[in-house]
Amino acid sequence: MSSPRFALRRSWLLRLTLLAPLPLLGGCLTNVQPLYGSWGGPDDGMARKLQEVAVDPISSRLGHYLGDDLILALNGTGAQVTPKYHLVVTLAESSQTPLIDTVTGVPTGSSVVTTANFQLVPVAGNGPIFKGHAYVSASYDRSSARFADVRAARDAEIRNARVLADQIRTQLAAELATRT
Repeated sequence: MSSPRFALRRSWLLRLTLLAPLPLLGGCLTNVQPLYGSWGGPDDGMARKLQEVAVDPISSRLGHYLGDDLILALNGTGAQVTPKYHLVVTLAESSQTPLIDTVTGVPTGSSVVTTANFQLVPVAGNGPIFKGHAYVSASYDRSSARFADVRAARDAEIRNARVLADQIRTQLAAELATRT
C-alpha cells in the first residue's frame, strides 16, 4: 500500500510533466491563422472571400445537387454579397459494376464515378484565374428490386455531390488564400 505522501508527490510530478511544455508551444502559435475563420471579426477572412463566389447553374440532376451543396458550402449564411467571381462547373458521370455474382451473372454492386472540372472566373472577365479538378466515387449494393436500385444510385449521386462540393470548396479556399 502506498503512502498518501508518495501519491501526492507522484500527482505533483505528473502535473509538472504535463504543463512544462506549454510555454514552449506558445512560440509555435504566433503564426497560426485559421483558414475559414478570421481573427478580426465576421467581415474579413476566408469566409468572406468564399461568399464572393457565385455558382453558375449546373445542368443535370447531379448538377442540381452539386450546385445546392456548393451554394451552402460557399455562402451558408444567406448573406447577399456582391460576387467577384463566378464558378463554372462541368460534370462527367459514369457507372461501373465491379461486383458480379458468378452464379447468376447479375451485378451485385455498382459504383457511381463523378468527375468535376471547374473554373473560377472573375466577374470583370479576362478568362479564368483558377482551374481545378475533383474526382469522387461512391459504391452501392444492387438488388433485384428495380426501384431500390434506382434509389441507391441516386443516393450515391447525392453522396458524390456532397464530397465534390467539399473538395471544390477546399481547393477554392486554398487558391483565394494566396490572393489579396
